[in-house]
Amino acid sequence: MAITFSDLGSQAPIGNLLIVDGLNIAFRWKHQGVLDFKYEYARTVESLAKSYNAGTIIVLADGGSSYRKNLLPTYKANRKEKYAEQTPQEEKEFAMFMAEFSDTLTLIKKKHPVFQFKGVEADDIAAYISMNLDKYNFDECWMISSDRDWDLLITDKVSRFSTVTRKEVTLNTWDEHYDFEVEDYITFKCLTGDKGDNVPGIPGIGPKRAVEIMNQYGNIFDIYAAVPLEGKYKYIQSLNENAEQLLLNVELMDLVTYSEEAIGEKNKQVIDLGIQEHLNDKN
Repeated sequence: MAITFSDLGSQAPIGNLLIVDGLNIAFRWKHQGVLDFKYEYARTVESLAKSYNAGTIIVLADGGSSYRKNLLPTYKANRKEKYAEQTPQEEKEFAMFMAEFSDTLTLIKKKHPVFQFKGVEADDIAAYISMNLDKYNFDECWMISSDRDWDLLITDKVSRFSTVTRKEVTLNTWDEHYDFEVEDYITFKCLTGDKGDNVPGIPGIGPKRAVEIMNQYGNIFDIYAAVPLEGKYKYIQSLNENAEQLLLNVELMDLVTYSEEAIGEKNKQVIDLGIQEHLNDKN
């Protein structure tokens, strides 16, 4: 079966960019039990590009995170434990799924840039590209992912669409999703942690208490500077006792500040060159 790619260059501005969280999107077929999905994947990506009038598509794939594991050796260790509990059949099916995803990336590369580096997460590549839109002469960017970590990257030019919830997160719709401002999201994450990535937050502080603390003390560095906080509640004492975790969490989760360090200079050059060559070919 041959795949026919639409000629997006003649239909949508190449200055409108679609960034695809490669593996994140592929899981929709895994959850459906479909192990032959590369052509449908390609069609879905191009359909999304048409929906957002995006003439440039970039697909990203994970390669682990050497940067974060150096900071926190147990980073995402919970996922390894989960996979270790697979039955032989589940292990076989997962291997087949990953092989199909690899074939999917090979297919996508025939038309669109695909970036994947050993020891680098797709989140960091998305952050680097989305923060450098002007350098590439991109006007706006839509990110396709169900990963809410990518909301750290939302600006007036960068938005996110989830294929799971079918909802859009933009600067204008931010208040529909969160009880704090965009710039405060990193503080929220540092306080609450990330169970999916095995990043601990402050014990006893969930979303509601995190917002209360943010409203009272300010951003993550204001909170840290205010420690020890006054109060007899257990979560206040917990915050005082675990304040250093806040600073570690900033380094682990602040994509805006640390993505370039996580990617590395050589990989940044590969991204810059790859995007420029692709745009030159389309012009």
